[in-house]
Amino acid sequence: MTNTKTPGSPSRLTRLIQLGLGASAIGSILALGDVVQAQVTVEPAPTPQSLKGVPRPEPSNLGEFVLNKSEAIALGKALFWDMQVGSDGKTACASCHFSAGADSRGKNQLSPGLNRMASLTSPNPDTTFQLGGVNYQFKLDDFPFHKLADVNNRNSSVLSSINDVASSQGVFNEQFLGVIGTLLPGAYMLPFTNGTYPQDAFATWYGSTTEQRQLLADPVFRVGSVNTRRVEPRNTPTVINAVFNFRNFWDGRAEYVFNGVNPFGLRDPNARIYKNILSGSTWSMQPTQVRIDNASLASQASGPPGSDFEMSAHGRSFPDVGKKMLYLRPLQGQQVSTTDSVLAARRHTSGLGLSEANYAAMVKKAFRPEWWNSDQLIQVNPDGSKGLTTMVSAPTASQYTQMQHNFSLFFGLALQLYQATLVSDDAPFDRFMGGNSSALSTRAQQGMGVFFGKGKCASCHGGAEFTNASVRKMLATPMARMVMGNGGTAVYDEGFYNIGVRPTLDDLGAGGKDPFGNPLAISALAQISNTRVKELVGINPNLTVSPTERIAVNGMFKTPTLRNVELTGPYFHNGGAATLHQVVEFYNRGGNFHDQNINDLDADITNLGLSTDEKTALVEFMKSLTDDRVRFHAAPFDHPQLMVANGHAGSTSAVTNDGTGRAVDSVLTIPAVGASGYSKSATPANFLNTHHSGQPIVQLKTPGGNCLAPNTSLLTLLTADLQGRSCTTASSQRFQIIPEADGSMRLVMQHNGSLVQGSALQLAGLTITSGGHNGLTLQHWRLEDLGNGYTLLRNRSSNLCVELTPDLLLGNKATQQSCSSAKTNQLFRVTPI
Repeated sequence: MTNTKTPGSPSRLTRLIQLGLGASAIGSILALGDVVQAQVTVEPAPTPQSLKGVPRPEPSNLGEFVLNKSEAIALGKALFWDMQVGSDGKTACASCHFSAGADSRGKNQLSPGLNRMASLTSPNPDTTFQLGGVNYQFKLDDFPFHKLADVNNRNSSVLSSINDVASSQGVFNEQFLGVIGTLLPGAYMLPFTNGTYPQDAFATWYGSTTEQRQLLADPVFRVGSVNTRRVEPRNTPTVINAVFNFRNFWDGRAEYVFNGVNPFGLRDPNARIYKNILSGSTWSMQPTQVRIDNASLASQASGPPGSDFEMSAHGRSFPDVGKKMLYLRPLQGQQVSTTDSVLAARRHTSGLGLSEANYAAMVKKAFRPEWWNSDQLIQVNPDGSKGLTTMVSAPTASQYTQMQHNFSLFFGLALQLYQATLVSDDAPFDRFMGGNSSALSTRAQQGMGVFFGKGKCASCHGGAEFTNASVRKMLATPMARMVMGNGGTAVYDEGFYNIGVRPTLDDLGAGGKDPFGNPLAISALAQISNTRVKELVGINPNLTVSPTERIAVNGMFKTPTLRNVELTGPYFHNGGAATLHQVVEFYNRGGNFHDQNINDLDADITNLGLSTDEKTALVEFMKSLTDDRVRFHAAPFDHPQLMVANGHAGSTSAVTNDGTGRAVDSVLTIPAVGASGYSKSATPANFLNTHHSGQPIVQLKTPGGNCLAPNTSLLTLLTADLQGRSCTTASSQRFQIIPEADGSMRLVMQHNGSLVQGSALQLAGLTITSGGHNGLTLQHWRLEDLGNGYTLLRNRSSNLCVELTPDLLLGNKATQQSCSSAKTNQLFRVTPI
């Protein structure tokens, strides 16, 4: 597809698919080229690609820092899941990324419109809640946040529209006061040799550390006089496959080049870590500027531990994080599975945490000694300047060992290397692209055609990564000239788009600035000069942008991957959609604020005219991007135990004070899981149990008011014909939905544990029965949500659907028939009990 289409026009790929041409033929035709304006970027048509075999970006100079990659991965996994990293000792990186790499919590996850602007240069944060307030429990009826009388018509009556954000709760509003160390029994400091230590000087000195904090009254996140946990102003994206992102965070502020200190890469002129350098026979520690490419995940990892919304008390620096964490036993309050794919061999005999003495020992094994072995302290002065001083046994609060000071380097790179293992490349889609024609259902294959054709999805969600914000894409073409929604041409950052979810001024996204006053957007930097792009981003720009040329950056956000998207709701940067059907309806109508955002709007945000069947097929295709290892938390997605706050005891109007001015947490425990993953009957639910997750017990109700049930004369038998009967509270009309492979489900009858099954023969008209568990796919069902409250029950083996047909003996007999959303006797309302 090129970026030369006019609004509403079909893409080139759509036209080629309609001609029935294969990939090679498409490539041949595209090679002929289109007649386009010279200044507009011509891009190849997006084509389906498997993620298998796609190289994982890795820093080219990794060996300058990492001594042992396997040890660094283990360190990264421990740090990512360790609740001790948060100032409160209860908040891990994983606290917001435990569910398919995202956050599925539903209480106290609401933030007001804190990123709202009065103009492009004047902030105007909205601190009032439009939905439910602090400590609110989400309901499915709250979504989408922009409700219309007709979901297919963006110009229909607006029933409600809010600028609140569904996001992630972090920490209480607190002031950092310092770190206090407790000495080990028989504490000692190792002697240094010629300016170096064999490990961190205090690794054998401190037995534990405690962070001191003071509560600050929160002007927003409180109920009465009691503080609640603060909630971030943007929805949490998944970290799975994030290694492929050229930049991270929604606005792209986590840079491709990691500076070893913070997310801002080369933009921060003062970012330095300390290196112990041997000159002749003398060691000397020197401040060093580092440039680590292919490392936006490391840049991203260095942000949250210092955020007073996400993980930190206000004023805590990364060296302070190091001063605390280095002397704590890893994961010491959390269970680790005996079969953990990375940490099992390091598991403590108690089952809680790791056997390593402390994190200092893990850093020593993972990183080269010149980054941690100095015998001097680094003094941070009140004005921010730094100097070196002699090692003492009781440093002041502003003095740090080299390992403490450089903890941001170790943390960032270790988390990047761990998260680089979190690649989901074995979805049904990948197997289909590998030649397994049965890996995708018929409906999913239809949806694939919509995705790469009429739906225009691949225009932004391109490549094997299913995002144009990938390293592969951005290094080749970081910028493009595109015809915008209003028909004019503008330069924009590849992989970042304004799609009209909310008005542009609600959140500028990539149109914002970094803390040093520079534009976040590459195209805005290029408008200053190409030299500026090279200096601040570390890449060569592919376009020259004149100072007067139009750029499109405001209200643009990074395109997220669609892999595992079934599991990662809520959706969009504001979390304003709860289900994939709501997402598809948004795109089908051409967005929410199409006309209001027209100057910056992506041209593919236009009326698509998808039918009900096309929308359902598109959802089924997106579900085929789910890797079952992610669904069931199997290796490499297994993990230690985690306890997370899921709101507070009480409501939006009353919470329980813990005695310190903080609301008492309601705690959700995510059990430790080993390499084989959770059992299918214990798999955690998605956000608000969407997509039938969480093993719900349901009734299957028809539009006519009947419920699917066994023949009443055969209730005691495992094998029975199914029929439609008047709905009652009988257990024989209740089914538990248990997840199976590739997104299918088992329907377990509650009165006797038998399973609903289709016929082994792929013939229409055969009876639907119940039977004992046999492990065959004829007992696996795809529940195809039609978006109107009803669902088709499609058998994975026969590809036929349950239909209630008239029968002289049974009244309404359940049989398998060709699937059709137009047949009301194939429609079932999946109603939780």
